[in-house]
Amino acid sequence: MLKRLEKWFEGALWNSRLVVLSAVITSLLTAFAVFYMATIDAVVMISHLGDYASFSLSIEARNELRSTTVTHVVEIIDGYLLATVLLIFALGLYELFISKIDQAEGSENSSNILLIHSLDDLKARLAKVILMILVVKFFEHAIGMPFKTPIDLLYLAGGIALIGLALYLSHAGDKHSRAAEK
Repeated sequence: MLKRLEKWFEGALWNSRLVVLSAVITSLLTAFAVFYMATIDAVVMISHLGDYASFSLSIEARNELRSTTVTHVVEIIDGYLLATVLLIFALGLYELFISKIDQAEGSENSSNILLIHSLDDLKARLAKVILMILVVKFFEHAIGMPFKTPIDLLYLAGGIALIGLALYLSHAGDKHSRAAEK
């Protein structure tokens, strides 16, 4: 009797991992929604570019339109990166808690970023994409930042240097982990 109860409890405990499917499905749906929004933003932005070629547009208005367009492009990139984070998160949770994705394992087209073997793999891949989102956000804010004093330029340069350091350290960590695997 005690052995049957133990077997039932262990089965229930093991199957409780399936609750992760709710996170996988909602992450996928959210990723699709963000991909959709970023694509619509891109189409709308491209449709407004016809105004840029107008000869009646003043230089100031053309510069403003250019600045606005670049900001929109950065926002679109940010949207696609966020959708990518959600997609990697969904795939990683599925592979870690539910089952390996057989089509990804055997496919020549699957990149290593979509193959998740441990929680550390998932964290590392998400961290890289989140770092890219932060770089894009920094760029977006830097575009709109008014440079009124020399210290403003120093702040921008310091931010760029810190981003460069973060990217260098993330790539150095990749090289270190690849060397450790060999």
